[in-house]
Amino acid sequence: MNVSDSPLIGVHHVALICADYVRSKDFYTRVLGLHVIAENYRQARDSWKLDLALPDGSQLELFSFPGAPARPSRPEAQGLRHLAFRVHLLEPMIERLTAAGVACEPIRVDEYTGRRFTFFADPDDLPLELYEIPAHAG
Repeated sequence: MNVSDSPLIGVHHVALICADYVRSKDFYTRVLGLHVIAENYRQARDSWKLDLALPDGSQLELFSFPGAPARPSRPEAQGLRHLAFRVHLLEPMIERLTAAGVACEPIRVDEYTGRRFTFFADPDDLPLELYEIPAHAG
């Protein structure tokens, strides 16, 4: 099957559940620089829902649910492994994260694509990746 034959045209959103809504909202908006599309408090669920925009049109949905169990990140568990963001250059984003007190792993090179990447964690220890796609590469 050719990619163009798929009825799927992209990822619309990824939903994340956080332990501390205010802390996570600050991380995803101020530290990562995502823009708020909408923010709603859902009284019946005692839950916040924050819609965040990425430049390519995809979105993150950030939820708060009282008493949600922690996600096992280590050892790696079945299910969603990590969330990767495309960047044109790693270093400016690594500097931004470091300035905000976020530790990044050493830069590695993907053995199959030759592209550079690094990992870091959000406030709930969700593994996040920066994957370098140079501007000239499209």
